[in-house]
Amino acid sequence: MQLTVRHVTHYRYRIPASYAVQRLLLTPLDFASQKVRTWTIEAPGIAEALSYRDAFGNVVHVVTSRGMIEEVTVVAHGIVETSDAAGVVRGLASPMPEAVFLRHTKATKPNAEIAAIADAARQGGGDTIAQLHVLMHDIRARISYEIGATTAHTTAAEALAEGRGVCQDHAHVFLAAARHLGLPSRYVTGYIVTGEEQSATASHAWAEVLIPTLGWTGFDAANGVCPTEQYVRVAAGLDASGVVPVMGSRRGGEAETMAVEVNVTAQ
Repeated sequence: MQLTVRHVTHYRYRIPASYAVQRLLLTPLDFASQKVRTWTIEAPGIAEALSYRDAFGNVVHVVTSRGMIEEVTVVAHGIVETSDAAGVVRGLASPMPEAVFLRHTKATKPNAEIAAIADAARQGGGDTIAQLHVLMHDIRARISYEIGATTAHTTAAEALAEGRGVCQDHAHVFLAAARHLGLPSRYVTGYIVTGEEQSATASHAWAEVLIPTLGWTGFDAANGVCPTEQYVRVAAGLDASGVVPVMGSRRGGEAETMAVEVNVTAQ
């Protein structure tokens, strides 16, 4: 499948900033079931941007702007060819040691309820893959998708208690449970085509688990599926805070407002 992606992030400052630096995690990578045909980032300072691979293997761009900055627009767009590998990610290097992905963060620390959900999935029998599918569907059933019910700082335990959230929350709960079971797991950002005409206000997120018999395999608890050819994978880390698509700091620039528009279409 050929997917066309356009991701726009627009900042506006009521009081102009004099300097801004932003880290961009907006570049998808090639692997067995994903081939990037074209990809462009448009942003102030992108021509002189520092570009590197971070410790998780993600492509990072660091851009800076100076002067009286009233608005900043970052646009990432391109065409990615995908195929359905049932969520299995093959041919993508992961420089970080596997044990790092067992680490609980503030956002993914399991409480007693999350531990009980994980233990129940394991006790239900079957192999690791079957247990993770049970876990994925259980989390989806417990957390209804509702935009605005949680914030960027909501933890897995808080989202589960609330029973409402977005894909970030589903992924955090899944990570907390999988790591409780001793399975290395990582948070993944990217895009998904829904077949609907409306644009989204954020990129998508899901989890990947290192399964001994398969390798890294994705589980999207928000939708109850393993990623298919309708997904574009961009970046991975321990939790959402480490893979924010556009993040930075500035001097001045008070009263900031931000708008995000994501469009993904299949051709």
